[in-house]
Amino acid sequence: MDFNYTEEQLMIQKAARDFAQSELLPGVIERDETETFPTEQIKQMGELGFLGMMVDPKYGGSGLDTVSYVLAMEEISKVDASASVVMSVNNSLVCWGIQTYGSEEQKEKYLPRLASGEIIGAFCLSEPEAGSDATSQKTTAIDKGDHYLVNGTKNWITNGKTASVYIVIAQTDVEKRHKGINALIIERGAEGFEIGPKERKMGIRGSDTHSLMFNDVKVPKENRIGEDGFGFKFAMKVLSGGRIGIAAQALGIASGAYELALKYSKERKSFGTEISNHQAIAFKLADMAVNIEAARHLCMKAAWDKDNGNNYDVSGAMAKLFASQTAMDTAIEAVQIHGGNGYVREYHVERMMRDAKITQIYEGTSEIQKIVISRSVING
Repeated sequence: MDFNYTEEQLMIQKAARDFAQSELLPGVIERDETETFPTEQIKQMGELGFLGMMVDPKYGGSGLDTVSYVLAMEEISKVDASASVVMSVNNSLVCWGIQTYGSEEQKEKYLPRLASGEIIGAFCLSEPEAGSDATSQKTTAIDKGDHYLVNGTKNWITNGKTASVYIVIAQTDVEKRHKGINALIIERGAEGFEIGPKERKMGIRGSDTHSLMFNDVKVPKENRIGEDGFGFKFAMKVLSGGRIGIAAQALGIASGAYELALKYSKERKSFGTEISNHQAIAFKLADMAVNIEAARHLCMKAAWDKDNGNNYDVSGAMAKLFASQTAMDTAIEAVQIHGGNGYVREYHVERMMRDAKITQIYEGTSEIQKIVISRSVING
C-alpha cells in the first residue's frame, strides 16, 4: 500500500478544501441555527463533480477512486457535516448501488442526473421497528405481476424531502425472510407516496431528515434492482461502502475540530503565555493528533480495499467505529480547549460536537460495527 497520494488525488483534496472554505464556511452557522438545507451549495457540489465521484464517466460521473472520495469527504466535513452527509448518501448508497447492481436502463436513466446534482437520491432502509435489524422489514412490496404495490413507513431518511429518487428496501415474501426482500427505485411524486414532517435534530441540522409513508404505491417491475429477493444482500453491500463515507465524515469532523482547537490554543493566553504551552493543553492536542492520524489510516485502508477488489466489510466497520469515536472525543476536547468560548456558536466547535454524535449512530451503530468485527475476529 502506497502512503503517498497521486497528483490527481491531491488536486481533488485541494478542490474540496477550497470549496468548503469559500462556499460552505460563510453561512454554516446560520444554516445550522435555522435548520436550512444547503440548496445552492449542493447544486455547486454537483457542478464540481462531488455528487458522482465514483460514477463511470459514461454515465456523467467523475470516475474517481474511493481514496479520492474519502479525501474530498474529509475536507467538506471539516466545515459542514450537513452538506457532507448529502454527498455521502448520494455517492455511497444511491449512485454506487445503482451503478454496481442496477440494470443498464436504470443506470442510463438515473446516474447522469444524480452525478450532476440535477437530482439527488435517498436510501430508505430504517423503519420504526427495523433500524439495524434489516431483516425485520414491515414495509411490503406485494408482487402484482407487472408491478409491486408498496405499503409501509420509513424513518430517519436523509434527503427525505429534497430527493427525487428513493431506493426503498421492502419485504415481498415474509416466509423467505431476508431472501424475500427487494430493493425498489421509487420516484418523487408517485401516487400514494407521502413525506412526513422534518425531524428536529441535535446535529447535522442543515440536512433534511424525514419519515416517508407509502400507501399502495405502484412500482413497475423494471424499477427493481437485481433479481427477486436480492434486496437484503444489496442493502448490506451498499451499507458496507456507506460506512467508508461516514468514517470519512467523522474523520473530517475530528480534523476540523482539531485544527480550530490548535489555532485557538496558539492565540489564547493564560498565566502569561499561550495555552498551547501548558502541558495539560499540549497533551490534549497530542492525543487528538494521534487518534486522527490513526482514523485516517483506517479510512484509507478501507478505501484501498474497496478500490483493489478486496473484501472491505471489516475494514470499513473498523474505520467507522474508530473514526466516529475519534470525532466525538476530539470535538469534546476542542470545546474544552476553547473553554467558555467553546460553548458559544460563533467558534464552531459546539456544532461539531453535536454533529459528531450522529456518526456513531447512522450506517449502523457502533455496537453493530463491533458485531461485524468480532465475528471476523472469532471466526477468522
